[in-house]
Amino acid sequence: MSRGSLNVIYGQTTRWVLIAVLTIGLMVALWQVHNTLLLVFTSIVLVVLFTMPTRFLVRLGFPRTPAVLVSLVGFVVILVALMLLALPSLLQQFTTLTTTIPEGVNQIVQQWEDIQNDTTGTLKDQYPFIASLQLFLKDTFQLDSLDALFAELTRQLGGAIGQLSGSVIPVVSGVADILLGLVIVIIVTLYLLADPYGYEQGVIKQFPVTYRHRVRHIIDRIDFTLRIWLQGQLLLMLIVGIVSGIGMALLGIKQAAAVGVLAGVFSFVPNFGPIAALIPSLAVGLVQTPDKVLWIVLIIYGTSALQSQIIAPLIFQESLKIPPVLVLVGQVFAAIFFGVLGLMMAVPLTAITIILVQEVYVKDILGDYEDYS
Repeated sequence: MSRGSLNVIYGQTTRWVLIAVLTIGLMVALWQVHNTLLLVFTSIVLVVLFTMPTRFLVRLGFPRTPAVLVSLVGFVVILVALMLLALPSLLQQFTTLTTTIPEGVNQIVQQWEDIQNDTTGTLKDQYPFIASLQLFLKDTFQLDSLDALFAELTRQLGGAIGQLSGSVIPVVSGVADILLGLVIVIIVTLYLLADPYGYEQGVIKQFPVTYRHRVRHIIDRIDFTLRIWLQGQLLLMLIVGIVSGIGMALLGIKQAAAVGVLAGVFSFVPNFGPIAALIPSLAVGLVQTPDKVLWIVLIIYGTSALQSQIIAPLIFQESLKIPPVLVLVGQVFAAIFFGVLGLMMAVPLTAITIILVQEVYVKDILGDYEDYS
C-alpha cells in the first residue's frame, strides 16, 4: 500500500474520530442544560400557538406588529370571558370534587377490604368472578389471594418508582421550581414573539452558506408540523371534553362539567391521559352512581378510542405521520429524561426528531432524497 493511500486512510480515520469526539462532547454539553432546553422548546411551541392568528391577520393585510398585539389581546379577552362565564360554576364543581374524590377512594379501599374479609362467601356468591380470579391467581402465579396480588404489585411498583426517582432529574420539583419555570417560559415566549423571524434568521446564519437553504426548509417543516399538531390537539381536547361531560351528565354525575374539563385537559397526553382521567371519574362515580361505574369506564375509554382511531386520523390525515409505537416510546423516554413536562411535550419532540432524522441523516448524509415528508 502506497504512502498516499495510508495518508488518506489515516486522514479519514482522524476525521471520523474527531466527529465522534465532538458529537459526544456536544451531547454531554446539551445534557447539562437539557431542562432549560425543554423550557425553551415549550416557549417555541407557545410562540407557534400565538402566531397562528397573527399569520392569518398578516395574510389579510395587517402589519405584523399590530397583528401580534391583536392576537395577544384576543387570547386575553377570550381567556377572561371564559373565566367570567364558566369559571365560577367550574370552581364550585372542582371544590366539590376535592371532597368527593377522597370519599370515592375510601369506598374503593373499603370494598377491597370487604373482599378480603369475606369469610362467609357472601361476596363470592354475589360475584362469582372473585372465586374464579382467586383460583386463577393460585394456579398461575402461586398467589393465595387477591391481597397477595395487591401486595406483590405494590412491591414491584414501589421498586420501579424507587429506581425512577433515583435516576430521573425532573424538570420541576416543588412550587418554587414550578414558578421559576413558568416565569422563564413566559419571558422567553415574549422575547421570541417580539421578533420570531429575526431569531430564525440568527439560527440559519450559524450554518454554512451552502447549507442555509436546507436549514430553512427543515425549520419550515418543523413549524408546519407544530402548527398542525397544535390545531388538531386543541380540537381533540375540545371534543373529548364535550363528549365526556355529556356522557357524565347522562349518567347523573353532578360535577359532569368539571369531569369533562379534566378529561379534555388530560387528553393532551396520548396513551396516559385516559388513565389519568379515569381515576377522578371513577372516584366520583363510586360516590354518586356506584351502579354505573362500568359505564364511566366505557365513556372514558370509548371517548379515547374515538379520539385516537377516528377523529385524530380525520384531523391530521397525512400531515402528521407518527407511528403509534414511536409516540409511546417517545413518551417513555421524554418522561424518564424530562419528567412531567417532557411527557406533555413528547409528541412534538418525537415529530421533530423524525423530521431531523429524515432531512439530516437520510437525505443529507446518506443521500437518499426519496420523498419522506
